[in-house]
Amino acid sequence: MEVYLDNNATTMVDPEVYKAMEPFFCHIYGNPNSLHKFGAGTHPKMIEALNYLYEGINAADEDDIIITANATESNNTVIKGIWVDKILNGNKNHIITSEVEHPAITATCKFLETQGVSVTYLPVNEEGILEASVVKDYIKEDTALVSIMWANNETGKIFPIKEIGAICKEAGIPFHTDATQAIGKVAVDVQDCNVTYLSLSAHKFHGPKGIGALYVEKGYELTPLLHGGEQMGGHRAGTVDVASMVGMGLAMKLATSPMALAYENNHVRKLRDKLEDAILEIPETIVIGGKDNRTPNTTLISIRGVEGESMLWDLNQKTIGASTGSACASEDLEANPVMNAFGSDSELAHTGVRLSLSRFTTEEQIDYAIKVIKGAVNRLRDISSSYAYTPKNHVSQL
Repeated sequence: MEVYLDNNATTMVDPEVYKAMEPFFCHIYGNPNSLHKFGAGTHPKMIEALNYLYEGINAADEDDIIITANATESNNTVIKGIWVDKILNGNKNHIITSEVEHPAITATCKFLETQGVSVTYLPVNEEGILEASVVKDYIKEDTALVSIMWANNETGKIFPIKEIGAICKEAGIPFHTDATQAIGKVAVDVQDCNVTYLSLSAHKFHGPKGIGALYVEKGYELTPLLHGGEQMGGHRAGTVDVASMVGMGLAMKLATSPMALAYENNHVRKLRDKLEDAILEIPETIVIGGKDNRTPNTTLISIRGVEGESMLWDLNQKTIGASTGSACASEDLEANPVMNAFGSDSELAHTGVRLSLSRFTTEEQIDYAIKVIKGAVNRLRDISSSYAYTPKNHVSQL
């Protein structure tokens, strides 16, 4: 049996989405910027896809949604656009983000620091959540942007976006959120949460890879990251991948409908809890962060005496896919930075394994995964050079 439990890294394309994309490869293939009928023939489906995106995040008609290659490009567009508009050409020089953001945010901020920008990386609490009051405490007169993720890609913890948005609005500061891990798992409403910019990637909610979007509230235009054409109203140069845009739009519609969100928060959550509860039966095992304020599909587990990479090897041998955290840092053997941010000791910071489900995960697959995981823990602890010497009461101190 094959079991895919790495859906926070990427998801399979929904068969209905794949079917909708097919005509745009060999039949409706004109460049959408061309004036002839081959190009014009793509426009109705592109408009339909955009409408699905607007509806999925409750964007207003006058706001912009810019099609990008992925959330990484969207994140870079916002942060570097703010750098150009408000820092290089303005009187601001401070950005606020968190310690547990995706590398697309933290690496970009680190780059800006080399250019003289001041960046504050806010800590999370013991539950792995950034408290809104902490954001308020660090806002300064020269703060140009607050960028906080909607849901963490490793723990699934959901941040208080509505409260942070209200704080930023009161202070008159643009608020950006990377909602890549939130779309299709929780309700996302940019108007209700006072979001200025929002990033997303289609492949996280059963759309195709290689396409994403950036929501921009009316009145908050940014200097484009890519120049060279008038596509997307001049906001992002480059010919749009129509097939993928159509796929992303439909994937958004399917993932954010009330029925889909209810399924995610009931059926998928029950399967996740079944898996999580079974793993917690293993002695000296913890889950990072409580079940409250967590996306319904995600578990980040820590098993004392079992390195994450070793566990992944065993799971892979039994055709189970999982990860040790962010797929964008999968070749990095350093201790998990998210677990470090929670205050885990150096040993536990190497033991994190992320298991993430989707609406296509079955109970039969979960039963198989439980059996394999328990067997792998027994095997790996038996050959561990350090586990046998671990004090029995150590985990109780975490």
